[in-house]
Amino acid sequence: MEKLKELWGVIVIGFLLSIWGVNSSEFDEIFSNKSEVTLLESMSFLESIYGASAAAVPPNALMVGLTLVQGAATKGAVCLDGTLPGYHLHPGHGEEANSWLIELEGGGWCNNIRTCVYRKGTHRGSSNLFEKKIPFTGILSNKAEENPDFFNWNRVKIRYCDGASFAGDSEDKATGLQFRGQRIWLAAIEDLMSRGMHNADQVISHYSINAVFFPFSRLILQFVFQALLSGCSAGGLASILHCDEFQSFFPGSTKVKCLSDAGLFMDAVDISGGHTLREFFGGVVSLQGVKKNLPSSCTEHLDPTSCFFPQNLIANIETPMFILNAAYDSWQVQQSLASHTADPEGTWHECKLNHERCSTLQIQFLQDFRKDMLNAVKGFAKSQQNGLFINSCFAHCQSERQDTWFADESPVIGNKAVAIAVGDWYFDRANIKAIDCPYPCDKTCHNLVFKK
Repeated sequence: MEKLKELWGVIVIGFLLSIWGVNSSEFDEIFSNKSEVTLLESMSFLESIYGASAAAVPPNALMVGLTLVQGAATKGAVCLDGTLPGYHLHPGHGEEANSWLIELEGGGWCNNIRTCVYRKGTHRGSSNLFEKKIPFTGILSNKAEENPDFFNWNRVKIRYCDGASFAGDSEDKATGLQFRGQRIWLAAIEDLMSRGMHNADQVISHYSINAVFFPFSRLILQFVFQALLSGCSAGGLASILHCDEFQSFFPGSTKVKCLSDAGLFMDAVDISGGHTLREFFGGVVSLQGVKKNLPSSCTEHLDPTSCFFPQNLIANIETPMFILNAAYDSWQVQQSLASHTADPEGTWHECKLNHERCSTLQIQFLQDFRKDMLNAVKGFAKSQQNGLFINSCFAHCQSERQDTWFADESPVIGNKAVAIAVGDWYFDRANIKAIDCPYPCDKTCHNLVFKK
């Protein structure tokens, strides 16, 4: 019976992948080693697909090439399999030639040796398997009509190949696994500094970068220097973990802020009364040596796993931050609240595929989850410098998708689309604390609905 349930899970996900636009080779990559990776663990590799493939990439999307971080290996900054990390950079121009948007890629986590060995044979663990070019859409778009506030910034996506939200620093010598997410993060930032993020050849920058990297850089007054650290899903969690560190690379007068999209992973009780995600995160933290890189403001009074959950971090982040999240986050509903482990009989099967098939009791459970999420951001929201956009949608990742970031029928709260809300907050045009009314009031959502 258990094998049949697992087979059913694979079939269902196959359909999900097909409607998300994931090709057969990616499906084979995820499930070719099914006997070695459980359904729950396999699904962790799919978390970025919600954002990346749930909507078709525009045919005229900008394709940006890969840059490997040369010299990173000498600093131990390598992917799970020991290959070089990398990023995709499209240069800014005009008045924003000195403004930098750094996007941290998402893509699940690995929580034990087995799943990390599996992961290192995918593009989530080896730069040998990175796409040579990727589309820049949504917040990464170079078109003003698609990305009104950031289109002409220097826009970077740092690739994710460690499996611990760029936060681990350890290794497993027996398997050759390198858990070096923290080093990858630092090596990528240092490389970007050398490519102009520090002072744009000392001619057009307003502020010089941290003297640790460039002690002889000087102050120039012509232009304003701006930086935004962003990320989606596991990358959204990473942007929370690294927000204050990112700000520390710049002088205090530089405008530095952070955006977390779909990164508010909740330490929630699942439908069985257990803590599916806490158990999973516990494995990630302990295996990959994450504790040493977690904020001491949290680890001084909570255990390391608790400090991997954003709800225990966000109120103490000093750098201005914007939280963009769906109140009924699709990934969390499927893999934290009603995972196969928590729901072995499949009572939530129909509800997870389509929220309109949820029973009254199931909707009430999800409404309670929303309330927990809103309670988790209360302290964070009290700060004037922080921003919120929590819409009552069944979605996951809304900043990198063009249809949910900025388009004719994008999701809105109070007639304000995501891109406008983020831009108004970043440029201090408005105080943004947008919290949607509960489901089913919002008719603008781009809800993820999965076919059988």
